[in-house]
Amino acid sequence: MKCFHALLLLPLTLAAADSAPDPAEVTAAMKKAAAFYSSKLAVHGGYASGWRTDLSAGRTEHSESKTLISIQPPGTTTVGLALVKAYAATGDVQFLESAKAAGRALVECQLASGGWDDDFDFAEEHAKKYWLHQRVLAGDKEQGKRRNTSTLDDNKTQSALLFLLELAHLPECRGDAALQEAVKFGLESLLAAQFPNGAWPQQFSGPADPATPVKPAAYPKEWPRKWPNVKYTSFFTLNDGNLQRAAQVMLRAHELTGDARYLESAKKVGDFLILAQMPGPQRGWAQQYNHDMEPVWARKFEPPCVTGGESIGAMETLHELYVVTGDERFLKPLPDAFAWYGRSALPDGQHARFYELQTNRPLYFVKDSYELTYDDSNLPTHYGFKMDHIARDVAKLKELMKEPREKLLEKRALPATEKGWTSRAKGALDKVRAAMKSCNADGVWVKNGWIDAAEFSRHVNAMAQYVEGARKGGAEFEKFRASLRK
Repeated sequence: MKCFHALLLLPLTLAAADSAPDPAEVTAAMKKAAAFYSSKLAVHGGYASGWRTDLSAGRTEHSESKTLISIQPPGTTTVGLALVKAYAATGDVQFLESAKAAGRALVECQLASGGWDDDFDFAEEHAKKYWLHQRVLAGDKEQGKRRNTSTLDDNKTQSALLFLLELAHLPECRGDAALQEAVKFGLESLLAAQFPNGAWPQQFSGPADPATPVKPAAYPKEWPRKWPNVKYTSFFTLNDGNLQRAAQVMLRAHELTGDARYLESAKKVGDFLILAQMPGPQRGWAQQYNHDMEPVWARKFEPPCVTGGESIGAMETLHELYVVTGDERFLKPLPDAFAWYGRSALPDGQHARFYELQTNRPLYFVKDSYELTYDDSNLPTHYGFKMDHIARDVAKLKELMKEPREKLLEKRALPATEKGWTSRAKGALDKVRAAMKSCNADGVWVKNGWIDAAEFSRHVNAMAQYVEGARKGGAEFEKFRASLRK
């Protein structure tokens, strides 16, 4: 049974595949999904990334528990943002209350260092292992052996701050003292953890050392071919988009608050990326650098290298900083990087994740043994050692660079006419049709046998875009709907 058949609020039937659904029907479907999430899946208002269909447990990347929430997308932070967008699109307080509950969950598990860990289990035997900011505010001043390490890995602290920022700036939340304090403390902690050169480590438990030298990237004279198993969390880290996501948070914080410190922080990321571009012959970026700005090992399958993956994120960040600031120095590294990518394609058009320092030979690992090799015939399967999307990403960025900055800024602005809002609704139409077809009798989405938070956020975001576009499109949208019924 599909979700629109199970709706009790409206006597609706499935529209033809080539028609535009009634926005009221779409809103009702969103409400049903959100109600199931908040009443059946939420833990202290927060969310795991998936749940067993019998609701016996939720899961995150590394854990499974009935009392567990995920900070890492697609958990609490991603679901929370989708709820904020649903509220903005509909004005329905059901979405607002669910978003506020998710925000309270993150406030509750914010660390004393200002950020968040991968996930949080609210069962007392787990929760007591963490030194939490709320407990510090209540007078708990001694960390002891409790965990207090905030992580930027996989968009954890960044996504939490981005969601809380958006929530805190809703008019209905501006009087929420605990929420406002958590956002301010989180942003201040992130600012303090930024190194003088503009980078962040993968993890932090306090301010960065202000004496850390600022220097350009360099090739090491030699590097170990075997994994040295050293702690890498303090390194300057581009891996998994860490710096790109942090810069996005700072840019949004500046946009919402007007505080110039956040813009300066984002620009410092650009300063770091300019410094971190490797010298010739490989004008890309490494996944991580030591404090002497040399590429170094992280995990046993992440060698010192120039990376075909994170280099794209570095270039996108530099271009974004140019668009926001108009400062053309952020564009200067890109032509050499494009040229390096052009020289580095594999015979089949893909790109390697890792290129050997200076030789530019693709590097791989042997499955199970993790021996570093040039041979790609027996790769581990858990990691993308080859990527088929890089050529498309490079081409897309080149096309963006052809667009005048003013035009790019204009495209980001919200529509000013009913025709513009209708166009936004039309852009989400196919996704809304798919969402309405694919939810189950409870109004939620199941993937690979699990209720899936990523599917919730993906579908609700599309439905919210459609409903908001329809509402603000007014007569123009109704004219479009009528044209499909002919």
